[in-house]
Amino acid sequence: KCRTGPLDIVFVIDSSRSVRPFEFETMRRFMMDIIGSLDVGPNATRVGVIQYSSQVQNIFSLKTFFTQADMEKAINSIVPLAQGTMTGLAIQYAMNVAFTTQEGARPLHKKIPRIAIIVTDGRPQDRVTEVATQARNAGIEIYAVGIQRADMNSLRAMASPPLEEHVFLVESFELIQQFGKQFQDKLCGVDMCMEQEHGCQHSCVSTPGSFYCECNPGYTLNVDGKTCSPVDACADGRHGCQHQCISARGSYSCHCRAGYYLNQDKRSCTMIDYCSFGNHSCQHECVSIPNGHYCRCRSGFTLQPDSRSCRATDLCNGVDHGCEFKCVSTEGSYRCVCPEGQQLQADGRACSKCGAGHVDLVMVIDGSKSVRPQNFKLVKQFVNHIVDLLEVSPHGTRVGLVQYSSRVRTEFPLNKYHSADEIKKAVMEVEYMEKGTMTGLALKHMVEHSFSELEGARPLSHSVPRIGLVFTDGRSQDDISEWARRAKESGIIMFAVGVGKAVEEELRAIASEPVEQHFSYSADFTTMTHLVENFKLNICPEEGKGETEIRSPCECEALVQFQTNTMAILQSLTEKNILWARLLAQMTARLEDLEKQIANKK
Repeated sequence: KCRTGPLDIVFVIDSSRSVRPFEFETMRRFMMDIIGSLDVGPNATRVGVIQYSSQVQNIFSLKTFFTQADMEKAINSIVPLAQGTMTGLAIQYAMNVAFTTQEGARPLHKKIPRIAIIVTDGRPQDRVTEVATQARNAGIEIYAVGIQRADMNSLRAMASPPLEEHVFLVESFELIQQFGKQFQDKLCGVDMCMEQEHGCQHSCVSTPGSFYCECNPGYTLNVDGKTCSPVDACADGRHGCQHQCISARGSYSCHCRAGYYLNQDKRSCTMIDYCSFGNHSCQHECVSIPNGHYCRCRSGFTLQPDSRSCRATDLCNGVDHGCEFKCVSTEGSYRCVCPEGQQLQADGRACSKCGAGHVDLVMVIDGSKSVRPQNFKLVKQFVNHIVDLLEVSPHGTRVGLVQYSSRVRTEFPLNKYHSADEIKKAVMEVEYMEKGTMTGLALKHMVEHSFSELEGARPLSHSVPRIGLVFTDGRSQDDISEWARRAKESGIIMFAVGVGKAVEEELRAIASEPVEQHFSYSADFTTMTHLVENFKLNICPEEGKGETEIRSPCECEALVQFQTNTMAILQSLTEKNILWARLLAQMTARLEDLEKQIANKK
């Protein structure tokens, strides 16, 4: 049994979606092995267990069980949460709840050690440094155990000093039980150099729960951490070798990395020009790299699967072409076209705009870490393409922007900017948030704040359509159904745009009826420009009818004019018919008079 005297130990277990079911089983075994080495009881060591992902769940507290059998039964019944990785939230719960006297922790004046053992396999999606510091200052000794994909910087930020005694990184879930034995020895204060075969060539230095090797004076420890080598001539750093210095019997020689050759000065290296051999077969250009070469195509062309030949690129899907309506690729270039009835503007991209109805539009964009910085730039370009479709003014269309990840931030409200240029500039200055994907929280913010009159939405009595566009690239970490429903019930027309790993079921839940006209999807950020046109056709119904017919954006206005002209022609014809009818009646009357006169003469 470990240590003299009782302990208060709480296991803080990561059960995020990255922990697969069989891996979680090894974590159960790890906890039960540690508990099996403890002298548990109400007056001995007390044990509690909490699991966390995007939320925290108490499995049992320090006052719940006092036998190993009961604890093992509760551990075996744990159902992993399989969501995000909110480690900071879990530490906060441990400090504010799990280690309170109400939950079974002994009072601080009894000086019974409070120990938190955090086991995680990934990078936290929230801040841990500040809350971990608060927990340590509250008297909690934190051990941070990382498995496989865990982030060492985060482990060090959480653990108590000295870090070498409280931070552990296990290479895989399969090794965690072996590590559990070492951790038991750590709690028990075992001399690890005496307990196992350390393999140190010179000397072994024991530390709590581990050991390290040291070399005698004049020797240096090798990269294997066990064997020792004499200090070599390369160690003083004065050799001048560009790549590698090789020590040999008190002297040294310079070597180059693979793909380079040593120059005549015996120190510097030059890369081998494999293209100069003349056998590369590249259609356009050959580029030498260490250990070989690769073929490169000239601008406007794409390398083919044979890695040698080139073909003209479909630039419409590869560049920010900026075409308002449609981009048409040509060999090595592209051109913009407009719908029938519209003229291409002087910039070669924009089309003449029709008098579309004015709206209050709020765009809600996903800024989670899965989007990545380079793709977030494409998202901002996507937003600005939509702004280009609109006639922005205080009395026309108003635009607001909201970004969300693990939290929600209004980038600018509906009443902030009054021109398209101001909005587009503000969009490009938006900073990427990263972290989680709380789409439900973003919808709640949009309904309660973004469409309020305080933030620039016009009163419902003005009958100005309210449109919400949600852009996301992945599954939400919270529930979206309630606030998606409330948004639509409050009169907001909802559009859902998904890219990459976006979940179709969630997109459909967000979108207004008919759903097919209110949600769009693109498999890749670089090919999502067609989504702008889909959105345009749906917010201006006059611009599209059915699934295939593309109509002029000004057709609605033309139809009214046609109806007006037609009614005028009909009215003119009606008036002429009345005149002809009167004339016919007069002629008929005269004919009747003539017939009477002829009859009288007879």
